[in-house]
Amino acid sequence: MPTVSRGSRPMKTNEAEVDGHGDGIDAISAVSAVSAPAARVSPRPSRLTRPSRTGLSALPAWDRPWVPPAAAALVFVAGLIDILSAVTPGWRSRLDMIRQILPGAVSQQAAAFTVVVGLFLLLLAGGLRRRKRRAWHGVVALLAASIVLHVVKGLDYEEAVASAVLVVGLLLARGEFQAKGDPTTRWRALWVGMILATASVTVGLLLLQVGGGRLLGAHPLSAQFMHVVEGLIGVHGPLRFSSERVSDLVTRTLLTMGLLTTIAVVYLALRPPQPQPKLSDDDIAGMRALLACHGDADSLGYFALRSDKTVVWSATGKACVPYRVVSGVMLASGDPLGDNEAWPGAIREFLRIAAEHAWIPAVIGCSETGGKAWERAGLSVLEFGDEAIIDVRTFTLEGRDMRNVRQAVGRVERAGYTYRALRMRDLPAEERTRLKAQAAAWRGTETERGFSMALGRIGAPADDGCVVLMAFDRGGDDPAGGGGCEPQLRALLHFVPWGSRGLSLDLMVRDRNADNGLNDFLIVSALRAAGGLGVDRLSLNFAFFRSALERGQRLGAGPVTRCFRKLLVFLSRWFQIDSLYRFNAKFRPAWSPRYICFPANRNLPRIALAMLEAEAFLSWPRLTMRPAAHRLRRLVRPASACDRR
Repeated sequence: MPTVSRGSRPMKTNEAEVDGHGDGIDAISAVSAVSAPAARVSPRPSRLTRPSRTGLSALPAWDRPWVPPAAAALVFVAGLIDILSAVTPGWRSRLDMIRQILPGAVSQQAAAFTVVVGLFLLLLAGGLRRRKRRAWHGVVALLAASIVLHVVKGLDYEEAVASAVLVVGLLLARGEFQAKGDPTTRWRALWVGMILATASVTVGLLLLQVGGGRLLGAHPLSAQFMHVVEGLIGVHGPLRFSSERVSDLVTRTLLTMGLLTTIAVVYLALRPPQPQPKLSDDDIAGMRALLACHGDADSLGYFALRSDKTVVWSATGKACVPYRVVSGVMLASGDPLGDNEAWPGAIREFLRIAAEHAWIPAVIGCSETGGKAWERAGLSVLEFGDEAIIDVRTFTLEGRDMRNVRQAVGRVERAGYTYRALRMRDLPAEERTRLKAQAAAWRGTETERGFSMALGRIGAPADDGCVVLMAFDRGGDDPAGGGGCEPQLRALLHFVPWGSRGLSLDLMVRDRNADNGLNDFLIVSALRAAGGLGVDRLSLNFAFFRSALERGQRLGAGPVTRCFRKLLVFLSRWFQIDSLYRFNAKFRPAWSPRYICFPANRNLPRIALAMLEAEAFLSWPRLTMRPAAHRLRRLVRPASACDRR
């Protein structure tokens, strides 16, 4: 792992925290005959960077950005051609010629290998599009093999020439494919195995459909499926063919695909993993030191300590950029930490790592100061929302504008609710544990959302500067007798430090059976308790496209603005857009704009999906028993009389 100096001592620099898809090359690396070793080729600076107008190291660039997508498309087509060429009958005259030179079994086995080569080309096309060097090695090796296989299986000169031309083109464009591979774990073996098994069954069914005229007797789809599955493990299925050549081709192709699928899975399961790097103890200590000195600059700074992020440091160690890689997007959040004069060095290193891996660099939720720094480095900047900030010293419940909040707080107070506001350091360890368990119980099986404005934990010993607001009901009489019930915890807010004089909202959860207005009550209570905690400002939720929602409802708004607002309101059925804006606006905060930074407009759809995935609005299904276990515990756990109230 490379190191850089942080002051007087070396500091480890993590290069990747990766989620999502890899570069599509693990399966091919399992087959030594058609794979190439991983290459750690440092990209040539002249091809990776271009000078910006201000002289900073700028956005990663390549001489011919259209080459990788075009090459990936051609390789994908070549893979389809290989599969179709192998499963369709060849020219009889050519077959007679090849049989005079080679035994028929050799040409049939070559056809089976051609199907497998085509299958791997389909899988590797994605890695080639992402400029992965190992994918390029694998594709070149496979295309070279397919040239020989096309000739051997039936003197298919046309397909062989096409593969040869594609190999020459890839060799000439080899400089465009310099990106390093992504970190992987042994779970990739399961993923690759599922893909290869599905692809093998699909190709097998296609093979049977092409040779359907040679099938004897009834052959329903269920029988064809069983024949393919049994063929993948070397067992002759229930179907019978009138042509021995077709039967032999089907048997050889299915067995070859099954063997290579098994080899790929076993290889990936047994090879040494390359785990995703995490924040080291030195990283965390350095980031906390930067927050202690410069934490007042950005309300999102403390969220850089999330456990699913890693960090890249400037050469001086005076600044760093926390980030996470999601589906090929290198996603940073908030402003860089540290001295803003040292930001350019951290940004340069961030962009260098993105270029080495062919990741798309992007930033979510940076301030205006951070946006200017990223713009000078070559990224485009777009405003996409506002952060609600309340000045504790000027906040009041008086006035007509605050009537709704005033009434909600008064209603909750008349119902007998009370609150406690404490630093985490003042809570006993047992109470921290109960608080964490209660927050998890209220959340239930719902996915925990947040990346740019969520810490992802509560009650950790290292976070003793965080603040928790707890709302308790008045208690009551126990219907079963035995005295009154103690006041029960009904809601809580969790804040992280924003420098020395501010707090930033991290978590807001409540008992769904509690009274309405409880969150309003807790926010007002936090503002009331802020003076005793030494806090002058409070950062609340983030409102996506706040200005568009506000302008769209004004008198005289144009048709485009009104239509965009209607679209945002429509999307609020699934995402908290309009509701978060209205909730924040009740407290009459000051709005601080936040921005996203990106390389080019064509990258925006992919970056948007990565943001949704990072913020957990878009989540992929995972194999887990935790939701079922949670429901089971709720069924079998006896509830007290106070819980049932």
